[in-house]
Amino acid sequence: MSLLSVENLHIRFRQEGRLIHAVKGVSFHVDKGETVALVGESGSGKSVTALSVVRLLADNAQLEGSIRWQGQEMTDAAEPALRAMRGNDISFIFQEPMTSLNPLHTIEKQIAESLALHQGLRGEVARARIVELLAKVGIRDAESRLTAYPHELSGGQRQRVMIAMALANGPELLIADEPTTALDVTIQAQILEMLAELKAREGLSMLFITHDLGIVRRIADRVCVMQGGEIVEQGPTAEIFANPQHPYTCSLLAAEPKGRPDPVPAGAPVVAEAQDLRVWFPIKTGLMRRVTGHVKAVNGASFALRAGETLGIVGESGSGKTTLALALLRLIPSQGRIVFLGHRIDDQRGGALRSLRRDLQIVFQDPYGSLSPRMTVEEIIAEGLGVHGLEPGRDRTQMVAAIMQEVGLDPAMMGRYPHEFSGGQRQRIAIARAMILRPKLVVLDEPTSALDMTVQVQIVELLRDLQRKWGLAYLFISHDLRVVRALSHQVLVMRAGDVIEAGEGAQVFEAPREAYTRALVAAALGQPGGDLQG
Repeated sequence: MSLLSVENLHIRFRQEGRLIHAVKGVSFHVDKGETVALVGESGSGKSVTALSVVRLLADNAQLEGSIRWQGQEMTDAAEPALRAMRGNDISFIFQEPMTSLNPLHTIEKQIAESLALHQGLRGEVARARIVELLAKVGIRDAESRLTAYPHELSGGQRQRVMIAMALANGPELLIADEPTTALDVTIQAQILEMLAELKAREGLSMLFITHDLGIVRRIADRVCVMQGGEIVEQGPTAEIFANPQHPYTCSLLAAEPKGRPDPVPAGAPVVAEAQDLRVWFPIKTGLMRRVTGHVKAVNGASFALRAGETLGIVGESGSGKTTLALALLRLIPSQGRIVFLGHRIDDQRGGALRSLRRDLQIVFQDPYGSLSPRMTVEEIIAEGLGVHGLEPGRDRTQMVAAIMQEVGLDPAMMGRYPHEFSGGQRQRIAIARAMILRPKLVVLDEPTSALDMTVQVQIVELLRDLQRKWGLAYLFISHDLRVVRALSHQVLVMRAGDVIEAGEGAQVFEAPREAYTRALVAAALGQPGGDLQG
């Protein structure tokens, strides 16, 4: 008998008087000690299927079919039985721990709440159990972290705390919903390794939800591929990867940024140059707020970037990647020499600096967060034209239509709002907003990390096409080394504010000099690497 058995599951949501059929006849099972992966792109029904297992769907959901937990039917189970199952028998780990953890409570208090609710543990007994759990998930010096708040922990530490909470009551099934998507590749590798160890040691079963097939290959025994609310293919992981049968599975397996960037044209001029660029944030203490030290966010970076060239900047969160880009764009104060189009700009202010903004553009990581929900696509894309002055004789609507076509969007949609578009379409809108001004330098800050693998490939190809057509210089920031390798001519590797390795992309990826770079490459690309502590 399977631990969890789902048969012919249908889920519909009632919205504005109509039914949305989100999950269509899904069937799968999870056996004792087994890891089953649900894979597919955003909107395929993965998370909704997982939430239905413990009946955590919204009130407007209608559920049909069978969900059996250890042989007991759960679709018509009473609320007390569901509460007893949630957290005890089945636990969840969600994608973004910062939104799942209470920012007002310490780590100890949040884990203690679960222990008190489900096991009646309190006081010193509960405290000892919490320390044991934190140590089990790899939190160093666990006792000293009990009084920490979520914002005082790194992304990897917060995710470990979420896993500790999920394990607190000894569940038999762990449902992990994209638990590593927001993490750096090295932290991601550590979390996956830890989950594999916990599975072996605790005898856990896992239902693992992801759109990253690289993770599936590493962690899953069996895989279910979802598209449009249906499971289109399922079977042992090795078999699915070696001999996929469904066209959609084949497209997912092929969805990886490939190839290398076009060569930089001979004699291409230097667009931007930085020499000994530093961004130090003062640490002020005491009643008089005296400066007692500095956070060296960027500590002496130097590089040159030519027209038609991409400089990839890689490193873990907090390494200084985005700070370096913001300093280059003169959006934050810095020290050091910055030259743009042959003119020194690190000492420019006011109007002289504003006149350069048209040639310096940025595309952010989260398009939904950087697009105004109250503006139409036409207004969003054309906003820069109003700020910098519409070219004489040019019609704004025609310019927006032209750039929308160039980035692969239908101009007929320019009257729509951001929420009416998919994630990939929103990122194309953000790219169009930057490109309509015909800039010379574009900073791309994690522009593909929030996207599905197939959409990532499309955005990489789009960026290549635009660079080829307009001779753009890109500063490309990412922790996804596969995308960096596909786009970048030169690579800077940053750690704790320092540039620890720099060179041509091929050299950095194929023959990294530093142990830290080797560890990054190993974690991201599955190649032999070094020790991150090195």
